[in-house]
Amino acid sequence: MAESKTIWSNTREFFKETGNITFFAGRFFREAVKPPFEFRELLRQCYNMGNRSLLLVGVTGFILGLVFTLQSRPTLMEFGAESWMPSMVSISIVREIGPVIIALICAGRIGSGIGAELGSMRVTEQIDAMEVSGTNPFKYLVVTRIMATTLMLPLLILLGDAVALLGSALIENLKGEVSYLLYFNQVFDSLKFSDLIPATIKSFFFGFAIGLVGCYKGYYCSKGTVGVGEASNAAVVYTSMLLFVIDFIAVFVTDIFFGI
Repeated sequence: MAESKTIWSNTREFFKETGNITFFAGRFFREAVKPPFEFRELLRQCYNMGNRSLLLVGVTGFILGLVFTLQSRPTLMEFGAESWMPSMVSISIVREIGPVIIALICAGRIGSGIGAELGSMRVTEQIDAMEVSGTNPFKYLVVTRIMATTLMLPLLILLGDAVALLGSALIENLKGEVSYLLYFNQVFDSLKFSDLIPATIKSFFFGFAIGLVGCYKGYYCSKGTVGVGEASNAAVVYTSMLLFVIDFIAVFVTDIFFGI
């Protein structure tokens, strides 16, 4: 009996949280189209989230390309299909592996930072002070951060994909004595717009999810300073699960419209 009550309570809490996030997203869209627009804060957030994540994304992408090529090469050699390596690696990274891995990295780097920053502002009553002073903290703090993540994550994913292909080309050059020119010629011959466009579109949704959940958890943080850590942790966990759900939906829709 107690177990059934726990399951029912967790299910009810899940749907309640989903509804609250949905209303939070609706408020974002309403506030995003109403003036005044905080362009200066938006640019600052784009710089903070984009520029400060370049090194992490670059290192992650480079290691991803190295490891993926090293792990795949022996299997292809058994079938005498080493020449397929550039095509296989480029399509796999651009379509699926690159966007998902980079988005998860950014969820930990950006999502947790947003949750902790807004959470600390909430528990120290800085957001309440902004409301009392007549400003709109939601537009200044939330709208700018969600828009920044939505705009910057596709660029970070494109950078990560490019660096991952560079790492793969390095391994092929060292192991298979394949020139960089030949490698990238095969890469661009194998890639199509039907590979790049769906991956780019879903990366916007990845960025929106990271900003939305991070801002929601931080903006409604409670329980004092302990709640800041909980908000930061919950932002990463919820965002990671949401990214996989979005990725599944994106792959399903892509299969319907592009047949891939």
